[in-house]
Formats: sequence, C-alpha cells, structure tokens
Amino acid sequence: MTVLEDGLEMVEEDNEPALGPLFESLARFTPEGYKVEIVEGAIFVSPQQDTHWEIILDIVEQLRTKYPRNRLKSDVRVDYPGHLNGFASDVTFVAEGAEKSPGGLWRHQDVEFVAEVISKDTAPNDYGPKKTAYAVAEVPAYLVADPYQGKCHLYTLPKDGEYLTKLSVTFGVDVDMTTTLLGLTLTTSEFPRD
Repeated sequence: MTVLEDGLEMVEEDNEPALGPLFESLARFTPEGYKVEIVEGAIFVSPQQDTHWEIILDIVEQLRTKYPRNRLKSDVRVDYPGHLNGFASDVTFVAEGAEKSPGGLWRHQDVEFVAEVISKDTAPNDYGPKKTAYAVAEVPAYLVADPYQGKCHLYTLPKDGEYLTKLSVTFGVDVDMTTTLLGLTLTTSEFPRD
C-alpha cells in the first residue's frame, strides 16, 4: 500500500498501484474546463481549448453517421497497460456490446479506435508513451490530429508494442480508414489550425 501526500492510501493490485483513488483525489482539486490524465505515473492537467474541442466534435459527428452514441466516449478514463496509465482520450470508440468493468471503467481490451487532438503542453505524451500504450493494448487504430502541424497521423496494425503502419495527411485531405474496423473515410476539411 502507498500513502500519498494528502494521506490518501492507494491500494495495490498485481504490484501496480490502483489509479482510482488517485483520480478521486485529483478530481477534488481540478478546476472545471480542465482534464486530468496520468501517463506513466506523471499527472497532467490540461485546459480544453476551442480548436481542440472543434476537432473532437467533428470526429465524433462523423463517427455518429455510422455508429451509435453508446460506442463513442470522450474524456472518459480508460486504464492502459504500463506503469500508471489512466488516459482520458479525446475520442474513444468501444466494441459493440462492450461493458464496463466491475470497477465502472471501460476496458482497454474493448477499445477499437482512439483519437487524440494535440495540445502544445502534452504533445510529447500523444506521440510517445500514449501511442506506445495504445499499441501494447492492441488498439487497432490510433489517430493523432495535430492543429499545430495542420496534419493527421493514423497509426494501425499494432504488434509487439508499436504500430507497423502510419498514414499522414494534411488538414483538408481525407483520412482513409476504410481498411480499419471503422470502415469509413474521415473528412478533415473543417479541422481548424492553431
């Protein structure tokens, strides 16, 4: 058992501290309009921005043309493999019939697609440890929308902790995801740039 600075005890499961109590503690201090993620044990608090939200909403609206709302999640915590990885991905698409764990969380084994929209301060996470965690979890498709570059990067075919393929397109060019489980083309013409 580990004791945090505020006296909160974290229960250990399989030699790995549980993230639940830590998130509960952080929720008490996180201002509205911010999201909290834990990446490899480090805590990140990020403000939500208009550009960020517009891209997330555009992705969700396009997925909704083909899939029911209950398969789409945004900023909902999912614990991923690795040391203390509790991510609140911008867009998470879960398998049909997926159910929450007994602890009330979606299981990473049921995640079929993740999209992250880059924020300046946390970009290294999205391109680094989060991408690795998604590949280790065998999330079939991972999309990074980067309003600073004005590009989307689609990673597919996870194997042995990395993605074997990467497709990069400039905003304005469609992202062909017809060969993924999503089976659709994502239009990026309305994605704003920062």
